Amino acid sequence: MLPPVVAGVDGSDESLSAAGWAAREAARRGRALRLVHAWDGHPPQGQREPANAAQRHLARRVLRQAEEHLRGTCPDVRLSDQQVQGSAVATLVTAGERADLLVLGSRGLSGFTGFLVGSVALGVVARATCPVVLVRAGEEAEDEHLPADDGSASTRTGYRDVVLGIDVEDPCDEVIEFAFESARLRHARLRAVHAWHAPSPLGLGAGDIGLVADPERADEWLGFLSAVLQPWRDKYPDVEVAESVAADKAANVLVRAASSASLLVVGRRLSERVACPRTGPVTHAVIHHVGCPVAVVPHG
Repeated sequence: MLPPVVAGVDGSDESLSAAGWAAREAARRGRALRLVHAWDGHPPQGQREPANAAQRHLARRVLRQAEEHLRGTCPDVRLSDQQVQGSAVATLVTAGERADLLVLGSRGLSGFTGFLVGSVALGVVARATCPVVLVRAGEEAEDEHLPADDGSASTRTGYRDVVLGIDVEDPCDEVIEFAFESARLRHARLRAVHAWHAPSPLGLGAGDIGLVADPERADEWLGFLSAVLQPWRDKYPDVEVAESVAADKAANVLVRAASSASLLVVGRRLSERVACPRTGPVTHAVIHHVGCPVAVVPHG
């Protein structure tokens, strides 16, 4: 049986948007969708059973609300659900171990009912071993598509670009493949973006690329990017690829590139120090500043 797409839900607008995106992605991938709700309650001594019963009832209501929403928008998706008492981060990371990908709202509620607060979403991204997609509140199916000829929102037009942030000096197959596959599923163009900056003159040696002028240096980087992507062009001949390089900080380049995208794909290196997982500065920045869904793909 194929691993499902998993969506974390907590009743917030963000998590409902994430569940909707996850349902559409599950349909694109031919996968089932599993909704997961976690609640981490520690009632006072003597009140454990009533409090737990109330939390279970609330969890059931949150899951039912999400299911009703999805049956109205994605009736053909195979749905299942799970509620777990325990740490939200641990629950979602564990669910991700058996998932094709994990989808979360990028912001959420705090307090008794909510668990998808920023710290939790970041915690899951930093620890998950499967790709994690973060979705903003208000994300609709039409937002993935190009506008109609009259400028109105539509789901009948083609998909907006899938943007891949790539470091040509350290390319990662898992990240590149996820981006190409996402573009293929959408029949969308893949826009691969690399950011570079001029090295300090003090660090240059004989023959260094930094000795040439900026236009020539940009051409060099573009050549490196094309070479890295050529095997993937061969593997995915039906995917149209556009390549670009820019002299700026990577986060700035990606935020601009993602402004009209359906999906941004970035990588996160799996940390050998399990006690100190990190998202990395570029990934951390785009999570906070990019408006479209962001896929964070772990790699070795």
